[in-house]
Amino acid sequence: MKVVGSESPNDSSPQLAKKYGITKPISLAGPAEADRHRNMELDKFLIDSGLYESKDEAERRKEVLDRIDQIVKGWVKQLTRQRGYTDQMVEDANAVIFTFGSYRLGVHGPGADIDTLCVGPSYVNRDEDFFVVLHNILAEMEEVTELQPVPDAHVPVMKFKFLGISIDLLYASISLLVVPEDLDISDGSVLYNVDEQTVRSLNGCRVADQILKLVPNVEHFRMTLRCLKFWAKMRGVYSNVTGFLGGVNWALLVARVCQLYPNAIPSMLVSRFFRVYTQWRWPNPVMLCSIEENELGFPVWHPRKNPRDRLHHMPIITPAYPCMNSSYNVSGSTLRVMVEQFHHGHRICEDIELNKAQWSALFEPYLFFEAYKNYLQVDVIAADADDMLAWKGWVESRFRQLTLKIERDTDGMLQCHPCPNEYVDMSKPCSHCAFFMGLQRKEGVRGQEGQQFDIRGTVDEFRQEINMYMFWKPGMDIFVSHVRRKQLPAFVFPDGYKRSRLSRHISQQAEKTCEDVVGCQSAFKERRPKRKNDPAMMDAEPSNPNKRVSIRLGCLTTGDVDINSEVRSCGIQLGSEEEGVKQNHVHNGETVVDDSVSQAEQTFVSDKLPEVKNEVLLTDAVEKPSPMELLASYELPNAVTGEAYQIGLNGDKVGVAFM
Repeated sequence: MKVVGSESPNDSSPQLAKKYGITKPISLAGPAEADRHRNMELDKFLIDSGLYESKDEAERRKEVLDRIDQIVKGWVKQLTRQRGYTDQMVEDANAVIFTFGSYRLGVHGPGADIDTLCVGPSYVNRDEDFFVVLHNILAEMEEVTELQPVPDAHVPVMKFKFLGISIDLLYASISLLVVPEDLDISDGSVLYNVDEQTVRSLNGCRVADQILKLVPNVEHFRMTLRCLKFWAKMRGVYSNVTGFLGGVNWALLVARVCQLYPNAIPSMLVSRFFRVYTQWRWPNPVMLCSIEENELGFPVWHPRKNPRDRLHHMPIITPAYPCMNSSYNVSGSTLRVMVEQFHHGHRICEDIELNKAQWSALFEPYLFFEAYKNYLQVDVIAADADDMLAWKGWVESRFRQLTLKIERDTDGMLQCHPCPNEYVDMSKPCSHCAFFMGLQRKEGVRGQEGQQFDIRGTVDEFRQEINMYMFWKPGMDIFVSHVRRKQLPAFVFPDGYKRSRLSRHISQQAEKTCEDVVGCQSAFKERRPKRKNDPAMMDAEPSNPNKRVSIRLGCLTTGDVDINSEVRSCGIQLGSEEEGVKQNHVHNGETVVDDSVSQAEQTFVSDKLPEVKNEVLLTDAVEKPSPMELLASYELPNAVTGEAYQIGLNGDKVGVAFM
């Protein structure tokens, strides 16, 4: 079994003029005495923050990996015997467990999951053998809990807990009848005659191994990465599924900085990290090595050949063939948030170097619920905990699409900040969680008074995509609502705040649905909501209590206005149904929103007003270059063209320039 070890692929001696990655280092300077002192303080801070697991937990992880290794070996032998192979083949039949992600890189903390890959022979497939046969074997084991297969994911995965330790298990069937115990997964031959899903499954391990080979000092890399992952989580920018960056993305960013400063120690590397990425000219790519083509013909990241690659906002390229953009989930809005956080980190590190601040200042939590005046709240409910696990995962996986759709339908004028955390209202009688998204008008663009953002159609499109969940069960429901900052529900705050009238109104609606779920399961069975492809479902009135997704959203209005001007700005005059229809801004349950510091309470339009269906109001659109247009003006790196690729230094400016 392949498990992360403590060995370092490279030594820790000072690096001379050796070139790491695709450019020469920015600096070969080593630490001064002050840097060493700050490094000791940083190390102590990370230990005191509980980022390192205990020896007992480390041993338990190894025991769990050994057990999983035994299980998959037995599974493959069982299938080999059932398919009529010879006794010798049954004896030789084998599967090998590899680790990747934070565990393989050596930066996992207490309670972290273990990313694992099972490599099996060519006759053991993923769809039937892995997701059915092995799934059933695991389901019958007492040690296994929270078993959740995700076969339709971009990288198909089986999630579960084994003796309380979270495991993400992938499967790859390679073109060998017998998998050797000492299989070298970094060798390109493992990619022969496999499909793209298998390539993606194998790439996690291949990328982790390459990262460790391409950094000058593994221990310095590990401590720096551990520090910056903690920082990213505290600042709310650690989540691949939400459109920020996940573990491999942060590892690649840190590894590149290690290459640029090969003799720096972690306290220096953290500071240099923010210095580099506050000045990086996105969408220029971050790469640890040149992008290699291969006769196997798998697609690699290549903006000239692949138009979709030109749309990427923050390319961070994996170092193992086939080289891919690991951060394709990043949107314009989430890139903006991350760049803001890079600048914040840079300012704090400057203060630390001037002895004006301590390391603790860098890791102060980002106060998401104090940062915006308007939020979208997505409440997710299900009949029980098992249903919630699956339903919540589906909604969370689509949450990023809501960001992209709002950007698209408002021409980028309404900026979104999805929160990567989930929040639970324990007072509800059924399983519940909620996701939130901060909203604001694009900064630097002067908006007109009463500027409107009507995203009802956008949210309805999001609702329809959510309804496509193939494993939907009665009781699974979501509510999309707009809330002002002062009306946020109490359960999002650690100490609890008094709920305002609107928060109680929204919460009561979700709670009523919860009660219906708990008390009226028979009604769900008798009258199951219609699916997405049913026209009656698409045209259902919002007042229909059986509609699975309820929308409490209307025009988003910006400007310093009072209650009455809020209503007028959406073209609504209470008591005049005819004028409401004429203005085309009326929607059942509509909420009028403004992002000013207005003292006005949230205003609801009467439910008696007629509904205007499928309307999207786009105003104040501005011309701006797309990522495709920006990339089209760039020269591509030697990774693709064979030409020189250099870091440009303009005084203190650090960026990437294609030569």
